[in-house]
Amino acid sequence: MKEKITVIIPTRNEEKLLGRCLKQFTPDLKDRFGIEVIVSDGGSSDATLAIAAEFADRIATHEDFSHRQTIAEGRNRGAALATGEILMFLNADTRIPNVVEFFERIAMRMSVDPALGALAVKVEVLPEERRFSDRVFHAFFNQYVRLLNVLGIGMGRGECQIVRRTVFNSLHGYDVTLAAGEDFEFYKRIHYFGKLKYDGKLLVYESPRRYRKYGYLKVYSEWIKNGFSVLFRKRAASTVWEEVR
Repeated sequence: MKEKITVIIPTRNEEKLLGRCLKQFTPDLKDRFGIEVIVSDGGSSDATLAIAAEFADRIATHEDFSHRQTIAEGRNRGAALATGEILMFLNADTRIPNVVEFFERIAMRMSVDPALGALAVKVEVLPEERRFSDRVFHAFFNQYVRLLNVLGIGMGRGECQIVRRTVFNSLHGYDVTLAAGEDFEFYKRIHYFGKLKYDGKLLVYESPRRYRKYGYLKVYSEWIKNGFSVLFRKRAASTVWEEVR
């Protein structure tokens, strides 16, 4: 019997792309793979919640407006509502090119290796928006993610992270104090707890909106700065992760 999968999507003012993301999870797909979809909203002021209400199975909302919810907090809040044995954290601008093959492979990998605690996936820019610079950067960065996992450091792109619920609970989820680098920090802890694998056959597409606004040099430098800060100082260099909508 396949393990139930909970897809958790953190949001904040994602009306432009959320609908396209949620429509991937058709009733037939949900029934076939035992999928439930949870949107965890961080205080949207646009139509995000209305879109979520139309397509998601559950919605978690941020009620404490004394602080801005971090992505980590949003993911944890969604996970608290989950009933699946496998948790898949997916960004609202992310699309899966072949959802049936994607979930078949997750089910296969998790079932044949009970010691496998989490999976890291391959990420590319949406084909219809892809440029040469996107191809070059992601060809490099996907190999970088693969290498870090081979070396035992632990790494997974925040666009899509797949983890067993037992592992997530044992590690108490993401570090809610981190405004950035929470995805890297979480997978680093998973490596110390259980088996973590990069699977290049699990492919997702992301929007290039951040790269278009800031350029790859600035985006990558921010990733590196936050990664080293989390690794050596136990806190992110960025105090707020800026929305790009």
